[in-house]
This record gives sequence, structure tokens and C-alpha cells, in this order.
Amino acid sequence: MNPQELKTIMGSGLLSFPLTDFDSNGDFNKKGYEQRLEWLAPYGASALFAAGGTGEFFSLTGDEYPGIIKTAVDTCRGVVPIIAGAGGPTRFAIQCAQAAEKAGAHGILLLPHYLTEAGQEGLAAHVEAVCKSVKFGVIVYNRATSRLKPDTLAALAERNPNLVGFKDGVGDIEAMVAIYQKMGDRFAYLGGLPTAEVYAAAYKAMGTPVYSSAVFNFIPKTAMDFYRAVAADDLPTQHRLLKNFFMPYLELRNRVPGYAVSIVKAGAKIVGHDAGPVRAPLTDLKPAEMEQLKALIDSLGPQ
Repeated sequence: MNPQELKTIMGSGLLSFPLTDFDSNGDFNKKGYEQRLEWLAPYGASALFAAGGTGEFFSLTGDEYPGIIKTAVDTCRGVVPIIAGAGGPTRFAIQCAQAAEKAGAHGILLLPHYLTEAGQEGLAAHVEAVCKSVKFGVIVYNRATSRLKPDTLAALAERNPNLVGFKDGVGDIEAMVAIYQKMGDRFAYLGGLPTAEVYAAAYKAMGTPVYSSAVFNFIPKTAMDFYRAVAADDLPTQHRLLKNFFMPYLELRNRVPGYAVSIVKAGAKIVGHDAGPVRAPLTDLKPAEMEQLKALIDSLGPQ
């Protein structure tokens, strides 16, 4: 798949980030991961992001990563495109990007580097080094220590034709409007705040109708229903699901830092698709929290 084809895929539909399956010892569970992808793929997501943030990319080793991406590509071949997460230090991000390209992924989502702050010149050098290391499409994730300004993105886009997508995980409306006005249709845009459904209508109004859904991992039917409601400007359906599920879900998710991933694994376990425990430093939900989440899921009906 060439970069422009990836951009087209990013231009419409719902995207999601499958969990990465671990066994009771915390090791990668290949069979469980295959079964998860086989379950999720037919629900209608435009693409799946293997080893993304919800897939705990930040906890994976360099030895594990290529096998996880290859498993996703092989399992979903001909059914749904796979975009791989890549990130961390520049040289490690390059290793991941090249491994993903070799495994047959359709592109990468370039996650932030970690800990060290950097100016726009350094961030641009990081993104460009990764773009130059591969031929397939690159989507940059604006979040945490990696916050790119409109002029920086414009210069990067001019020098790197395979930089075709921008995912926002910051939620700064003024910055997002400035980027969209600067770049126009040069990029495909993706809303990427945790529990993106809460922000979906606002982002659509800014020209970013596509977003990634974490809850797709355990309530895929509801996730698709909500996406269709946003696409159709069906406010009654949006408001009903926000009131009855997403806002109580947010209250639970926000109790502990890192629960944005943990609660998704908890949801998958509740619906019979256990992905195993989260890896440290994340922590799993407590039993009482699991019960609260189960009640919310049960209220939605069969998926």
C-alpha cells in the first residue's frame, strides 16, 4: 500500500487499537491475539492499529514487536488494513518502522518519543528520520512531549511525501484549527484523545470526522453505532449513549492514571475476550470497579 492509499483509508470510517494479549505471566499470547483480531475485524473498522497506545506499545520489547505486527498482518490480511504503532527514541522508532514495513503493515502511527522535551527543530528531525527510513505512509501522533506546530508540519510535509496523517491527542482546539487551516487536505486527520467519542462531534465540526475508538475492543457494535450517529448528526443517539455509558465510563476511567488502557482490558475480559493483565507500571481495575464496568456494559445489550 502506498502512502496515498493509506491517506485515503484514514479519510473516513472508524479506526481502533486492538489490545495486545498477554498470558498470566505477562508474556505475549499469540493465539489469544489472533482470536481477538478475528473477532474484531468483521465489525467494520476502516483500519486497526497494532501495538498502539491501547496495545501497550510502551511496554513491548524490541524482540516482541516484529512478531506482534506480523501476527496482526497475517491474521487480518484481505479483511482490514493494519497500521503499526512505532515510537520511543528515534533509532528505536526507526527499527520499529522498518520491522513493520517488512512485516507487511500498511503504515505506521508515530507515537511520541519519551521523557525528554525537545524544541520544534528536534521534533522535526525525529519525525523526518523515521519518514526517511521507510517507503510506506507515516501518521504523526501529536501528544505528550511531541507537539508539532503548523509551520513545522508544513515543512515536514514538503520534504517527506510519505507523511500523510496527523492524529491529535492534545485537545487544544485553537492549535487543531490552526493546523487544519495550514495543511488543508495535505493530511488525513484523526481524533485521538482517550475515549474519543466524547470529543467526536466537536472534532467533526473542525473538519476531523475520523477518530479512533478504544471501546471498540469490548463493545464494537456500540462503538460503530456511535460513529454512525456522529456521521449522520444524530444528536439524540449521541446524547443517549454519552449520558448512559460514556460519561459514567469516564468517571471510572479517570480514577487512576493509566486506567485508559486498563479499563479497556477489563472490558474485554468482561465480555469474554480476556487479553490478560496489563504490564507494569499500569495496574488492573479492582473487583468493585470491574462490577461497575460490567453493569455499564450490560446496559448496552448484546454486541
